[in-house]
Amino acid sequence: QVQLVESGGGLVQAGGSLRLSCAASGRPFSRYVMGWFRHAPGKEREFVAAIRWNYGYTYYADSVKGRFTISRVVAKNTVYLQMSSLKPEDTGVYYCGAETAGTFSVTEREYDYWGQGTQVTISS
Repeated sequence: QVQLVESGGGLVQAGGSLRLSCAASGRPFSRYVMGWFRHAPGKEREFVAAIRWNYGYTYYADSVKGRFTISRVVAKNTVYLQMSSLKPEDTGVYYCGAETAGTFSVTEREYDYWGQGTQVTISS
């Protein structure tokens, strides 16, 4: 089992920044891909960014490229999502997920473990 706990969400104005954290514990996950997804009202959960835990390779959705940065601190077993130049359309519940197959999937169903989510609200 892998446990994931997100934190860092909140309410900010458009143009502002937030940093989300995802603390991971449980089974060894050095080969996993850790991803961030978001779920906005009336929309399906969508991929935001992912990072391969052992090498640090990253991948981003086009909608956040250049504005968001995913990173991890191995010693803290924590994945971060630094979000800048935030827009109202970035509003949603942000979830951290772990993909045990390590295929760098952008598909929600390929992720095996999820956190409880953290709300991000961007006001215009």
